[in-house]
Amino acid sequence: MNVKKFIAGSSRDAWRQVREALGPDAVILSNRNIDDGVEILAMANEDMSSLVVPAMSKDAVPRPAVRRPPAPQQSLQAAVPRTRVEQQAQSPGASMPVEHNTAQADARVWRTRNAARASAKEQQAQALTPAQVAAGPKAAAASAAAVRPQQAGVMAEFDGKDYDEILSDVMSEIRSMRGVLETQLAEISWGGTQKREPAKAAIMREMLAAGFSASLSRLITENLPQSPKSQDAMFWVKSVLAKNLMTMANENELLEEGGVYALVGPTGVGKTTTTAKLAARCVMRHGPGKLALITTDGYRIGGYEQLRIYGKILGVMVHSVKDESDLRIALDELRGKHTVLIDTAGMGQRDQMVAEQAAMLSGAGTDIKRLLCLNATATGGTLNEVVSAYSGDGLAGCIITKLDEAATIGNVLDVVIRQKLNLYYVANGQRVPEDLHVANRLYLADRAFKLKRETAPFEFQDAELPVVVGPTATAMNDKSLREVILG
Repeated sequence: MNVKKFIAGSSRDAWRQVREALGPDAVILSNRNIDDGVEILAMANEDMSSLVVPAMSKDAVPRPAVRRPPAPQQSLQAAVPRTRVEQQAQSPGASMPVEHNTAQADARVWRTRNAARASAKEQQAQALTPAQVAAGPKAAAASAAAVRPQQAGVMAEFDGKDYDEILSDVMSEIRSMRGVLETQLAEISWGGTQKREPAKAAIMREMLAAGFSASLSRLITENLPQSPKSQDAMFWVKSVLAKNLMTMANENELLEEGGVYALVGPTGVGKTTTTAKLAARCVMRHGPGKLALITTDGYRIGGYEQLRIYGKILGVMVHSVKDESDLRIALDELRGKHTVLIDTAGMGQRDQMVAEQAAMLSGAGTDIKRLLCLNATATGGTLNEVVSAYSGDGLAGCIITKLDEAATIGNVLDVVIRQKLNLYYVANGQRVPEDLHVANRLYLADRAFKLKRETAPFEFQDAELPVVVGPTATAMNDKSLREVILG
């Protein structure tokens, strides 16, 4: 029996020495902490097999060596009873048959292993403090689980990683493989659909070219009526889009009811110009005495002056506020006004001051309805991020600006549909108040597919559609698309 001792500063280094000296199949006999670090007693797998399998007669058929897992607290003395049994089986004066000696030896081996396991459990129980034992069985089990890797560090570590890290890596690989398989299967499925139903491929190509997201385009395309004509299919798509656009029925909802409205949004989306357009409509409906203008834009050079000039033209006083207390005082003084319009400072959607601005409007002591200005020239991902940042406690609605500057408007319509926003107005120019119109959903759905020649280089070809549509398999479970009305 060739037993070797290994001493190292940590269990990881000791196990590395065991592997280098005895190979990866080495059997660990004992493992304990010493002053210098960790001491491990181990032996080669071949030597252990010779101890487990008893000697047999020359005429007997040899039995294959059985490889058994090592017990964490199995000591060197645990192998002694097995050696005595083998000596009795190999002695010339033994009168028992070989089969009886073999059964007796196997029984002795299993009794020894059970005794070693019981000894390991006793040592783990002794390692617990009285306070841990008094804390209850759950705390004792947790403490025992924490002590077990220290007593058998070799079993808790594998190539420098613990069990949790290995499990995490395996789960990450499985998720990655699942995503790849889903994408490839979706590409194959869409490729077959494209060949069987070319009308769906044409609709998909039109919607992507118009700026709609691949997930919304696929959702609508997959629910297309069976075998439609090209013209009828496009009419159905436009009707579905129009049905999912929530718009203001008429201006009476804003001009007649009145109230306090604040226009919010990122820098440069046209909040001040849109405020002036709304102010002009209110003055034409109720006169300048029923309207008041407030600006919180103290950051942009000339921001207050621009709105003051518009107010001077309309005959309306413009009030400037800096913080929540000033806004509260101004609104108290303007309680007699039918409509109050607030022009806020432009802030990027990732600016922390967006939350401060929302808190200022919410804490003014008056019900302030916020209208978010959405730039039609921005990408769908940017607009979606803007809505998420400015939604806060909720938005009364939105206004699409710079419609005349956008080559495609599917991106902004996609976000309005996806976020369930109430669309009040669309602005398509700088003229005050002519270039502000009540949102017409049928017009917008039709306008989305009136593409210009400049957009042709950015349209997808039929061979590229499977690559674009394939990754949307997981995006179809997006919560924002579950309430889209089809048919």
